Amino acid sequence: MGLFPQTFIDDLRLQANILQVVQEYVPLKRAGTTYKGNCPFHNEKTPSFNVHPEKGFFHCFGCGVGGDVFKFLELHEKVGFQDAVKMLASKFGVALPEMADGGSDDARRDSALRESLLKAHEIAAAYFKEQLAAPAGGRARSQLADRAVTQETIEQLGLGFAPNSRDGLKQRLLKQGFAQGVLLQSGLIVQRESGEVVDRFRNRLMVPICRDTGSVIGFGGRQMEADQGGPKYLNSPETPIYSKGRTLYGLHLSKAAIRKVGFAVLVEGYFDFAQVFQSQAAPAVASCGTALTPQQAQLLRRFTSKIVLSFDPDAAGLGAAVRSCELLVAEGFDVNVVVLDKGEDPDTFIRRNGGDQYRARLKSSRPYLEYLLDQAAEGLDLNHDDNRRQFLGKMLTVAARIPDAAARDQFADRIAHKARVTEDVVRSEIRKAAVNRQTVVTTRELPSFGQLKPAEKALIWGLIHNSSDAMSAVAGLDDTDLDGLAGRQILEMARSLHDEPLELLPSTLLQRLSIGEAQLVTSIAAIDKPSAPAAEAARALKRLRWERERAALQREIDRLQQLGASLHGDEINVLSRRLTAVAVQLDRDITGRRD
Repeated sequence: MGLFPQTFIDDLRLQANILQVVQEYVPLKRAGTTYKGNCPFHNEKTPSFNVHPEKGFFHCFGCGVGGDVFKFLELHEKVGFQDAVKMLASKFGVALPEMADGGSDDARRDSALRESLLKAHEIAAAYFKEQLAAPAGGRARSQLADRAVTQETIEQLGLGFAPNSRDGLKQRLLKQGFAQGVLLQSGLIVQRESGEVVDRFRNRLMVPICRDTGSVIGFGGRQMEADQGGPKYLNSPETPIYSKGRTLYGLHLSKAAIRKVGFAVLVEGYFDFAQVFQSQAAPAVASCGTALTPQQAQLLRRFTSKIVLSFDPDAAGLGAAVRSCELLVAEGFDVNVVVLDKGEDPDTFIRRNGGDQYRARLKSSRPYLEYLLDQAAEGLDLNHDDNRRQFLGKMLTVAARIPDAAARDQFADRIAHKARVTEDVVRSEIRKAAVNRQTVVTTRELPSFGQLKPAEKALIWGLIHNSSDAMSAVAGLDDTDLDGLAGRQILEMARSLHDEPLELLPSTLLQRLSIGEAQLVTSIAAIDKPSAPAAEAARALKRLRWERERAALQREIDRLQQLGASLHGDEINVLSRRLTAVAVQLDRDITGRRD
């Protein structure tokens, strides 16, 4: 059973305007009764993403993704269904009900734990801020001043200080009523081998890490003294509310500006972000010292498809940049790279040269693929075949990750020009490499649009656009009518919804189906008109069923006759009578007679 009552979900679905929701993320233009725009789920130049507000669904003809308003939020915000419900309720000012009585105990406990952990982090952030302003925070304030971080930026980033106290934060949280077990799960306190429970962060400059919504979910603590022991940066562990690989530092502060200017600068660390943010040189996010993960790339995709990477020019920084670039290219992003002078990172560069100079460097950043071509060719004499093969080998691996075929071909032409090789040869090799990478069958491939019979498509189209007639037609189908159909699961699900209000049927059906099935339904529903009315389509499926049965009976009669009519006469007679009955039924269905 879900967390929320079905009646609440149905009411919310009626109140939610899918067009209003989607337009918050995707610019749309009216096209007849639908609205079109560039798909937010794949990189495209020609709009193939359609929203059908009257029927409450969306569909992209380019990548096949589709569903209702809940599914859009699930996919775009990378959340589960229950979180999508909460987000939608918040958008439309609908009060959330109490948890359903049928909700699982595990779901209740998980939800309560996450709420407790968020509250604990909120209190911890306030505690660290107090300590930074207290006399004990004088050294930390001095270090921030040395790094040219202003008081306004300190406030905006929520920076703080963890004093050199064994259990100052622990005692604060215990007084607030938190159980020690919950605090251990939060990562804010740790238990030593001796059994002693102490604060995780001590004598560190504290940087809160937030969700893109602004809630504090973790911390990064920078050591105050070089010889104080432990890592330079001590970060929160993975918890039920914090996953490093799914979080981008500073996104909650930059997301609006990213949408406005159309790109984001990806930097490496907390103070790189602080200086870019403070100088207002460009909207930025930080990967916190690691190469980008697919989940972080998906998070970025919600706000932009253009990224400028600005990492340290040392070996480690460039290595992280290369890995991040390759991932972003594979995810369909337009990626540029800015390489600062040796020994500089965004933090030191801006402090030394100012935000305007850094902005100028960003404007002169180079497309990553061009940068990569030059890097790969550096030191190689491409007049020699061995060097040319080495260069091509490196580039083919990168090119194969480019998801858009046209972009792959463009890159192939650049490779060919650089290596002085025929363009057709390079394009052919890249296509082979790209095909070899496609080893996973996606949910969109089963079942496929082409596998459905015209009558199935007509019925499915009717379920979305003419629910009353289509449901009447589907109700008249027997289980055997659906045998062997590619769309059987969809039609069976529709039959199970006979008690649902007809106005809710399209979105309810899309919600109950799997992602692949929902995408198939929306691809059919996006067609202008069906091949036949629903009732006629249902009769066609019944005729197919009778034809399958007639053919099977005839095959069995033929088999028995070959074995010997005298031995199997009675069985043949029974089958023949059944064959005659099937033929009569088939004739009735064809002529429409019911006598």
